[in-house]
Amino acid sequence: MPTTPHVEHHFTAGETVRDIVIGMSDGLTVPFALAAGLTGAISQTHLIVTAGFAEIAAGSIAMGLGGYLAARGDAEHYASELAREEDEIITKPEAEAEEVREIFESYGLTREESATVVESLRKRPKDWVAFMMRFELGLEAPDPGRAWKSALTIALAYIVGGFIPLSAYLVLPEVQLALKVSVVITLLALAVFGGVKGRFTGAPIMRSSLQTAIIGGLAAAAAFGIARWIS
Repeated sequence: MPTTPHVEHHFTAGETVRDIVIGMSDGLTVPFALAAGLTGAISQTHLIVTAGFAEIAAGSIAMGLGGYLAARGDAEHYASELAREEDEIITKPEAEAEEVREIFESYGLTREESATVVESLRKRPKDWVAFMMRFELGLEAPDPGRAWKSALTIALAYIVGGFIPLSAYLVLPEVQLALKVSVVITLLALAVFGGVKGRFTGAPIMRSSLQTAIIGGLAAAAAFGIARWIS
């Protein structure tokens, strides 16, 4: 009797989604708060738009650079630990073999059951190092192009997010009306983005949507209130 093949569907684009979340969430929130704060202090639309564009440019560069440095740091850490493990299986083979046994024992295997695998790994140094990197240190080999991909993804997501709250100021000449429209558009965008983020990360969609919208709204309200109070 034919059986239906078992197919597992796993989400594997976690790093890219993380970068989009970082860039988009800040891109929606920071320019939104800046525009709201400026609206509380001045009534000139072109100044708000100019300041908003300047912030988007500076923010996207800063966020992208941060993503690049973080990814480079991960790659350098992996390379350092890889070199250390390659040295230790040569200079301390018995200690490393004992660590392999302890890893298997943590999964419920006895020393006798793990002995065959330990001896097999000792004959294959490359696989031994790969095993230790993954199961002892919990490290995966990074994508060589990860740093630039992360930088570009975060920066572009920030730019896309930043244009949403500013769009109302680009088409509406009256500042207070532009603020109201910007609030509605941005809160909707934050709610939709939060829901999509929850869908990909496995969090409850409604909770993620509300949390994202509330955080963005509070940031904008705080900026508006402070600017109004100072002015």
